[in-house]
Amino acid sequence: MRHIGLHQSLGIELVEIGDGRVTATMPVDERTRQPYGYLHGGASVALAETAASVGTAALIDLEKEVCFGLEINANHVRPKRGGLVTAIAEAVHRGKTTMVWDIRIKDEENRLICISRCTVAIVPKELPSQE
Repeated sequence: MRHIGLHQSLGIELVEIGDGRVTATMPVDERTRQPYGYLHGGASVALAETAASVGTAALIDLEKEVCFGLEINANHVRPKRGGLVTAIAEAVHRGKTTMVWDIRIKDEENRLICISRCTVAIVPKELPSQE
């Protein structure tokens, strides 16, 4: 059985990964709508955490460390029924064990759909035993 990640299931595309900044898009379609036809808040949160996690991964040593979402909150400020949303994630804190990201999700007209803050934990990678 082939594993498909959540980001693939939701149609999330990484557009740009920079130094402390990530841009990602997600369609508003049957995969990302709630039962009443609007963008599901959980899909917005998945987009936000994906952007923050990818941004953190780009800033750490993946040979020695791994990152995990630790905390996330979101305010859904405008509904959306179709089209595309774009997340722009910016690092606001770059620590050794955590990074904090501000993520703003906007529509095609640059209207704010969701604002989110995500804390990502950075932990040492468990290396295989040398025995």
